[in-house]
Amino acid sequence: MASGIKKKAYPLRMNEEVLAAMQRWADDELRSLNAQIEFVLRDALVKSKRVKLIENEVTELEPSRDLKKD
Repeated sequence: MASGIKKKAYPLRMNEEVLAAMQRWADDELRSLNAQIEFVLRDALVKSKRVKLIENEVTELEPSRDLKKD
């Protein structure tokens, strides 16, 4: 991969109606279903400030104080 980002396969079980809706959305956006699911998840993570997006790459945020070890 050119960007150096490693991807890991993950089996995903999903409601048939949700899967069909995601496929239609992917078709509208000219993406594969897998790419569309990853796009939606990445967008949700960025909007919830769980990760930050730098030049189209997702980067982890600093751990919160609650998660830091003393």
